[in-house]
Amino acid sequence: MAAQRDAEKQADLEEDREVDRPQLWSNVRIDPVEIALPKGVGYTLRAYRPAADITPTDVSGRETDEFPDRQYSIANQDEEFDFGDAFDDESTAARRDGEDDDIEDEADDAEDSDDERDLDEDEDDDLDEDDDEDDEEEEDEDEEEAAAAKAGPDEVPVFLGHNGQLFLFQTPEGLADFIRSGDEHDMSQLDTWSELAEAVTAEDVVALPEDSYELDLVVKNLRGGRDAWDADLIIQAGELARDLAFALKINPVIMALAPGSPLDDLDEALRATTTGGFSGFLARRRMKKIGTEAAPLGWRTIIGKISGVVDWRD
Repeated sequence: MAAQRDAEKQADLEEDREVDRPQLWSNVRIDPVEIALPKGVGYTLRAYRPAADITPTDVSGRETDEFPDRQYSIANQDEEFDFGDAFDDESTAARRDGEDDDIEDEADDAEDSDDERDLDEDEDDDLDEDDDEDDEEEEDEDEEEAAAAKAGPDEVPVFLGHNGQLFLFQTPEGLADFIRSGDEHDMSQLDTWSELAEAVTAEDVVALPEDSYELDLVVKNLRGGRDAWDADLIIQAGELARDLAFALKINPVIMALAPGSPLDDLDEALRATTTGGFSGFLARRRMKKIGTEAAPLGWRTIIGKISGVVDWRD
C-alpha cells in the first residue's frame, strides 16, 4: 500500500510539472525548439523581441563565401531556374521596371487613340483615367497593407548561439545544463534570461508541435513529386529557415527564401492549397510551374547552409 501511495504521489507531482512546464516558457517568453537535421536531432531555444532591444550576433569571424556572386542555376527537363538572378534585387527591380514600361506604352497608345475622338469623349476618358488612377492607388495601398500584415510586429528572432553559430544540444539534459552554466551566448541579453536559468530543468525542455521542425525530411518529400508534397512540413521548415537566416545572418538562405523567389512562390502556393476551394485550385495550378527538381535542390542548399552554422553540443 505504501508503495502504491508513493507511486500515486509521484504521478501527481509529474502531472503538476506538466501543467507548470508551459507556464515557465510563457513567463520568460522563450521557447524550446526541436530541430531534426540530416546529422541528427537537437534542442535549442528561440525568442522574439523588438529589434531595438536586440544586439545582432557578430559574424565577423565567420568564413565568407569565396564565390559570393556565383549563380545558382537549377534545371530540370521542363525548365530552368536561375536562382542567382531570382535573388538579385537589381534584376527583380529591372523586371518590374520593364512591366511598368509596358503598362506606360499601352497607356500612351490609348491616349493617342483618344485624341481622335470628339471633345465629349475626351472628357469621359479623362474621368475614366482618373478612376483608374484611384483604383491603382487603392490596389497599391492594399498591397502595402498586405505586406505589412505578413511582416507582423516589429520583432526579430533570437536563438541560443554565439558569433553566428546555432547551439544544438543532443539531449534536454545538455540544454538545461548549458542554460544554468553561465557560458557566453547571444540570449544572455534577454531581460528574462536569469529567471529561466534559475528555474529550468531537463524535464522542462519539451518542444510543442509547432516548435518541432523536421528539416531532414524536406528534400526527400519534395523529391516525391507534387502529389506527395507535405504542405505543413515545408511551410514549417520555411518559417524556421527564415528565422535562422535572419538571426544568424545566413545571407544565401535569406536570398533563397526572399519574396518573389521560386521557393517563396512554392511556400505561398502550398499555403493556399491548405485553404481549399477555388484559391486552392489556383494554387495547385501555380505549383505546376515549379520544377520538381528545382525545389528539392534549392532546399538541399538551404539545409546545407543551416547545417554549416550548427555547433553540436554534448
